[in-house]
Amino acid sequence: MVAEPLRPGQLRVERDGSRSRYAALLDGSVVGVAEFVEHGDVVAMTHTFVEPAQEGRGIGTILAREALADLRRRGLRVDPRCPFIAAHIARNPGSAELASG
Repeated sequence: MVAEPLRPGQLRVERDGSRSRYAALLDGSVVGVAEFVEHGDVVAMTHTFVEPAQEGRGIGTILAREALADLRRRGLRVDPRCPFIAAHIARNPGSAELASG
């Protein structure tokens, strides 16, 4: 089965500080999360997950992009412990300046 592509604006990413995560919402339901741990001005991105039924639609990429953009706006650095986030940063040189260390 081929995943249906997302329509522009269909996916929303929100920071949920009380749960230490960024949540990807599709039609109001959480379909992916990027978990983090804050250490002062450095945020360790520890785990990224997309619901298996939603894989292949670019949700993880959008989630990573939006989470990193939020951290940039907030003036924070990133410790990319999650392999998915680390790979996203490696593929997108504009995000490299966010990486700590």
